[in-house]
Amino acid sequence: MQLDLNLLMALDALLEEGSVAGAAARLHVTAPAMSRSLGRIRKVTGDQILVRTGRSMVPTTRALAMRAQVHALVQQAHQLLSAQQELDLAALDRVFTVRWHDALTAACGTALITAVHRQAPGVRLRLSAEPGTDDAELRRGEVDLESSSGVPAFPDIRHRLVGSDRLVLAVRPGHPLTEGPLSIERYAAAEHLTISRRGSLHDPIDDALTTRDLERRVVAAGPTAAFALQLARDTDLVVTVPDAVTRAARAQLGLATLRLPLPLPEVPLYLLWHQRYDDDRAHTWLRDLATATVQALFAAPDAGADSP
Repeated sequence: MQLDLNLLMALDALLEEGSVAGAAARLHVTAPAMSRSLGRIRKVTGDQILVRTGRSMVPTTRALAMRAQVHALVQQAHQLLSAQQELDLAALDRVFTVRWHDALTAACGTALITAVHRQAPGVRLRLSAEPGTDDAELRRGEVDLESSSGVPAFPDIRHRLVGSDRLVLAVRPGHPLTEGPLSIERYAAAEHLTISRRGSLHDPIDDALTTRDLERRVVAAGPTAAFALQLARDTDLVVTVPDAVTRAARAQLGLATLRLPLPLPEVPLYLLWHQRYDDDRAHTWLRDLATATVQALFAAPDAGADSP
């Protein structure tokens, strides 16, 4: 069987769009031409690839299994054949998946999408919720750019420090902790809420308190910063959050911000990507734009924490 790169690109588009019409539009071909390509793909693979369910089409089990590998092959071929070409942002037609922490997405997502669309209107961004530390998706090419508070363990995952954030307390207006000096003992004695997608009731703050023979009472865990801040507004629970990335959300909710009475280092923020994109000019443009967007957030004027 002769390798047909056009057929591979058609398969990638079909799996990405989930429809013949969508894939045709993406590759700038007619729907009948894409339908013929699907027929050839079915013949070559011995699989239906897309099957009709009601008024839409869904990928088969085999199609789902091969999607990441097909996408990676197409991207590698694109890099190989276009490495020496100048990047034309106005003509760039590409989909990027950016997986950031929910608070960072809320703080910078709008600015990033606006900047990308202004410079490269043909580029589409898929902002994905962060499920955890899964470098495998970066390595498989399913995620193009990721945020992390730690340096990756694998050498093929590149990283760039884009800033650091201090931790602050968010509480409702009139919360008891806003009255009088806030000692570490008063902080520990309050009722707390952690932010964890896995529902963990323990985080590094508890370890820091343990070294001082203190223990805080964590009564709940919330999956996102947005949920935690909402709960802090409606209850007496205390939530400890990064300052810069939650500043706008805290202001919108009218929350009081207090300094953390516990000496902890600032939380670093890294952008991560796979080494396959080191020389990819479009990816370099995206990560530079993302870096500038995030750094603008950290450079914003800091109103400071409220004094108790």
